[in-house]
Amino acid sequence: MNTFQRLLHRPFFIRLLNWEYWPFAVVYGPILPVYFLLAARARALFFFSASNPSIETGGFMMESKKKIYDILPAGTYPRTMFFALPADVSAVVHAVREAGFRYPLIAKPDIGAKGMGVRKLDDEAELARYCEESPMDFLVQEYIHFEKEAGVFFCRMPDETCGRITGIVRKEFVKVTGDGIQTIRQLILKEKRFILQLQALEQMHSGFLDAVLPNGVEQVLVPYGNHARGSKFLDDTDLVDAELQDVFNTLCTKIPGFYYGRLDIRYESWEKLRKGEAFSIIELNGAGSEPTHIYDPRHSVFYAWNEIIRHWFWLFRISRANHKKGIPYMSFAEGRQMFRDNTAFEQKMEQLYV
Repeated sequence: MNTFQRLLHRPFFIRLLNWEYWPFAVVYGPILPVYFLLAARARALFFFSASNPSIETGGFMMESKKKIYDILPAGTYPRTMFFALPADVSAVVHAVREAGFRYPLIAKPDIGAKGMGVRKLDDEAELARYCEESPMDFLVQEYIHFEKEAGVFFCRMPDETCGRITGIVRKEFVKVTGDGIQTIRQLILKEKRFILQLQALEQMHSGFLDAVLPNGVEQVLVPYGNHARGSKFLDDTDLVDAELQDVFNTLCTKIPGFYYGRLDIRYESWEKLRKGEAFSIIELNGAGSEPTHIYDPRHSVFYAWNEIIRHWFWLFRISRANHKKGIPYMSFAEGRQMFRDNTAFEQKMEQLYV
C-alpha cells in the first residue's frame, strides 16, 4: 500500500469522501426547509406523531420496543422477554432458562439508540453480566439463525386497504474471510468500512482479533445489520414485485395503527420471503425510520435527498389523514421534551456502550 492509499485509509478521509458517514446535520441540513414547509402546512412542527397512532410519538424516538412487539402478529417476531430495572440477576437467568430459550440470545435496551447496547449472548454468564451492566429496562430475545437481513419500508394511507413497499435495503454484516496468514485485525484494516469500527471491534472481541483464520473461513464480527456498527447497506428496491407487495401488505395491515415505517427482518432466502415464509421481524421502526436503502455506496447524496424528501411527503400525508380522523399532533412542549429526553438518553448510552 503506497502513501496515497494509506492516506485514504485514515478514518478522517474515509468519512470525508463517503457521504454515508457524514454527520446527521450535514446530510439533513440542506433539505430541512422542505420539512419545515410540510410542518407549516400541517400547522404542527411535530406532525409525524400522528403517523402511527398505536406507537408512542408515532415511532419517531423514545418509543418502547416491547410495546411495539406487543402489537405485532403472534409468530412474526422472535420470542422476547422484557425485564424492568431493578432486575435481579439470578431471577433473570432463571426466567430465561424456564422459558426454554437456547443460546445464543440477543439482548437490547427497550429504547433503541443506533444499535448501542445490543449484544449477542452466548451463555448464562454473559446474560448475567448484561443484566448487571444494563442501565435501563431491556429485552432478551431468541436469536434468529436466518443468515440474511433486510429492511423493508412500507407506507399505507389510513383509508386504503393496500399499501406499498417504498424501499428495500439488504444488509451485509461485518465479516472477514481468512487467508491462513493475516490476523483478523490485519484483515479488518484492509476494508475501509471496518476501519471505522476497529475500536468497537476491539472492545467486543478483545484478543480474538489477533487470531489467524484458516484460508477461506469466514468470521462474522458483528452479527446484526446496523449501519452505525459497520454493516454495508445495498439497495434491493428493484426486486419488489406484486407477490412481495401482497406479503407485506397482508402483514402490515394486521399491525393495528401502523401506516409508516421500516420492518427490519431476518430471512432464509428471497424465494421464501416472496412467499411469506421463513422470516422474522427483528424490529419495527415508525416515524423516525430512514429509507436506509439510500446508504448503498452506489448512491449519491443527491439521490439520498430525493428519497428522504419523498418519504417525508408520505409521512406528511399519512399524518394529516390520521389527524383529520381525530389523532392529535404532539404539542410543541411535548416535542421539545421528547428531544431533550432523547439527547440525555443518547449521551448516557454513549458513555456506557460502544
